[in-house]
Amino acid sequence: MDRKIEKKKWTLKRILTIGISVAVGVFIIYAIASESGGSRLNVEKEKINIATVKEGEFREFIPVDGNVMPIKTIRLDAIEGGVVEKKYYEGGILVDKGDTILKLSNNDLLQNFVREETQAFRLVNELENTKLSLKRNQFDLKRALVELNYQIDEAKDAFTRGEQLYKEKIISEQEFLNLKRQYNRLIDNREIQIESAKFDSLNARLQIAQAEATLDRTRENLAMIKKNLENLFIKAPITGRLSTVNAEVGESISSGQNIGQIDDLNGFKVRASIDEHYIARIYQGLKGSFDFAGKSYELEISKVYPEVANGLFAVDMVFTDTIPNGIRRGQTLQIRLQLSENITAIQIPRGSFYQTTGGNWIFVLNDGETEAVRRDIRLGRQNPRYYEVIEGLQPGEKVVVSSYEGYDDKDKLVFK
Repeated sequence: MDRKIEKKKWTLKRILTIGISVAVGVFIIYAIASESGGSRLNVEKEKINIATVKEGEFREFIPVDGNVMPIKTIRLDAIEGGVVEKKYYEGGILVDKGDTILKLSNNDLLQNFVREETQAFRLVNELENTKLSLKRNQFDLKRALVELNYQIDEAKDAFTRGEQLYKEKIISEQEFLNLKRQYNRLIDNREIQIESAKFDSLNARLQIAQAEATLDRTRENLAMIKKNLENLFIKAPITGRLSTVNAEVGESISSGQNIGQIDDLNGFKVRASIDEHYIARIYQGLKGSFDFAGKSYELEISKVYPEVANGLFAVDMVFTDTIPNGIRRGQTLQIRLQLSENITAIQIPRGSFYQTTGGNWIFVLNDGETEAVRRDIRLGRQNPRYYEVIEGLQPGEKVVVSSYEGYDDKDKLVFK
């Protein structure tokens, strides 16, 4: 007789099927929960800073410190070396252009001047003697030519008469030839005298030209040494404030040594130090501004110093309009250096959240402002007040900008 076999209700296959179904259901529920809420944290709304995303004028600028300096500083360098004989002024006072600050003494330079001056006097005397000798020779030549011309005239008359007498057979041929020789000798002598005088005159003029050239060089040397003697008096090249005088009476000063400087008080400039990170974006003509005594003033970069020291490089800035009344040398100014032109951009205020997120995400409040949800964003340029928003936020939305310490692993903040 057949026995009826009862089916088992909880077979292994059925248990596995139910278990897998339950696991899938739990996973789906968790995923839905994650989508709708994720990791949450209850926070007190009063303890966080909330800002509104806005769209408006934006410009990128960086804050830099600048020191007020004279528009021009002139170094006082000794042109000639020497020993400080007298010190007329101390540092810190106002001087006028041309005022003597130091007097140096240099015996070697003084002796050179005396030697050159003596040489110049000697050359002048030699030149005058040569000119006088040339003039005397010219007079002697004229005197000799006058006498010679007189003798030639006499010899010519005697030769002419002798020639006629010789033709008439009154005198002998020998007497006639003697008269002819004497006449021709005087003629030749006159030509030689003239040639000799020309040579002596040319030689004398050459000596005069050489003496004059030597005298000119000596006078130039004398003028140079005299100027060097004048350089022993160190004078103020401009009107201004004598800030330092690094020399004392009796001290030996070498040529080219700096002994002080003068500040031009007719204007000011500002020297600012900037982080080397911005060196590629800094150029001449870039503008900046600062506040002073309740007003804003503009500056413009006039010179960029490319040398980097301790991570900083320097620029000189000049005032584009008026110089503030009451500004002083050495004063420190907080300058807003503009790195871009004004543009229209979506922006959010700077905040401590950036230290945690790096600008990659932010908590955005819902419409009812009951909670804030994490959202990915992308930020662009920045200035000391705002970040430029490239994508992820719209004007009018509100975001949490305070510190995210303890929030970095949360997806949602629920306000209590």
